[in-house]
Amino acid sequence: MGHSGGCLCGAVRYEVEGELAPIQLCHCGQCRKAQGGAFGANIPVRATDFQLIRGEDALRDYRASPDKRRVFCGVCGGPVYSQRDDAPHTLRLRVGGLDDTEGLRVGLHIQTSSRAAWWLIDDDLPNYLAAGPG
Repeated sequence: MGHSGGCLCGAVRYEVEGELAPIQLCHCGQCRKAQGGAFGANIPVRATDFQLIRGEDALRDYRASPDKRRVFCGVCGGPVYSQRDDAPHTLRLRVGGLDDTEGLRVGLHIQTSSRAAWWLIDDDLPNYLAAGPG
């Protein structure tokens, strides 16, 4: 089963093959600032399962930390994914860019030691003060 998505303005379009993992909510300060909200909502996907359909020339990246690039649309600023240098085979896809999120569920919270003070985590999902499992 494939999933399609893109940025806010439509300049960037992509497809992701296969089933998607549960959503990971990252509460670190960088994710909050990059997403403009209480957390970043991400799904790890294999880089080989991600196919850019259009917009390669619109993609830009930014490194808030030396070992990780955040890829976004240079036209509208819409976040697409992040990728760590030490794990080039995995992309952390930004869930908000997916066209259809039917059936997706949040699986866990990570980096909760730096969560926004105004956001309460009041569910029973796994909650990691730092990075999550694997």
